[in-house]
Amino acid sequence: MIKFGLNLIKITSQCKFSDIIPIKKANFMKFNPFIMRHLGVYYMLVASFYLALNAAMAKILSSQISSVEIVFLRNLISLVLMLWIFKKAKFTIGHGGKPFLLIFRGVIGSLGLLATFYNVAHIDLGAAFTFQKTAPIWTALFSAFLLGEKLNSKAWFGILIGFIGVVCIVQPHIEVHLTDIIGVFGGICAGLAYTSVRELRKYYSSNAIILSFMICAVISTSFIMLLGEFDIGGSELKFINPNIFGWVLVVLIGITGMYFQIYMTKSYAATRKAGIVAAASYSDIIFAMFFGIILGDSFPNLLTTLGIVIIILSGVIVARQK
Repeated sequence: MIKFGLNLIKITSQCKFSDIIPIKKANFMKFNPFIMRHLGVYYMLVASFYLALNAAMAKILSSQISSVEIVFLRNLISLVLMLWIFKKAKFTIGHGGKPFLLIFRGVIGSLGLLATFYNVAHIDLGAAFTFQKTAPIWTALFSAFLLGEKLNSKAWFGILIGFIGVVCIVQPHIEVHLTDIIGVFGGICAGLAYTSVRELRKYYSSNAIILSFMICAVISTSFIMLLGEFDIGGSELKFINPNIFGWVLVVLIGITGMYFQIYMTKSYAATRKAGIVAAASYSDIIFAMFFGIILGDSFPNLLTTLGIVIIILSGVIVARQK
């Protein structure tokens, strides 16, 4: 796993990042014309793979340190790497004007990330990612009620079956677990974060939004661990020094997390149809299930599989409407 990750990062790092968003088409003329026509989808597939690989390594690392510390170290390393990239490239902030919304996006996004990584450590990777992928459903609802965006009948249908998919995964008639509640909470947080990004794009550049999120994630998780040092919230929140193998995983998690942000941003910048790219983002569930099975996760039962398929379908319906 580690050797594979190192080789993957070595290959990808050969790409030039003159900026996080602008892409010169001439740099990709050597690729197949099919890839050129679907460059946004290609970028999203790469981003989804990095995200699933990131979660797989986090699952391994969770045997040594807490989910809070994993999120802290992941974003700290990604933040340092991003600052290094911005130092070498042009960095734009935008005209600004919504600082509190920017902070809200960072905090609520951090909470969603914490919820996702908690579930990554405690349940199968495929199920953890499926909960996180309910975000488009919540985003559509929040956009309709908070931003006044209109949804057509297909979007409402997608939202409805999306909740049916959540019920299939949670299976409340059997038993509702803490991870189910945390998973739904993480999806709501991600939906709020994405909704705020829709508004923030009018005031800030994507670079500034990404950077502010990482800063907020580092600050919020360091504060939580500080409480742990004073025995507030449980000793499991205290900082634990991982072994050498753990530190290798920490570095790889930080690097893959950064590349996920880069390629996800590039995917939306390289397409005129955001709905198609958003639909392609559901491939991370497939990648996550693949890595999860390699790490020993069991195959999902029939009802859980049905829930995963329904949520993917609902997300695609909602994304195409947008």
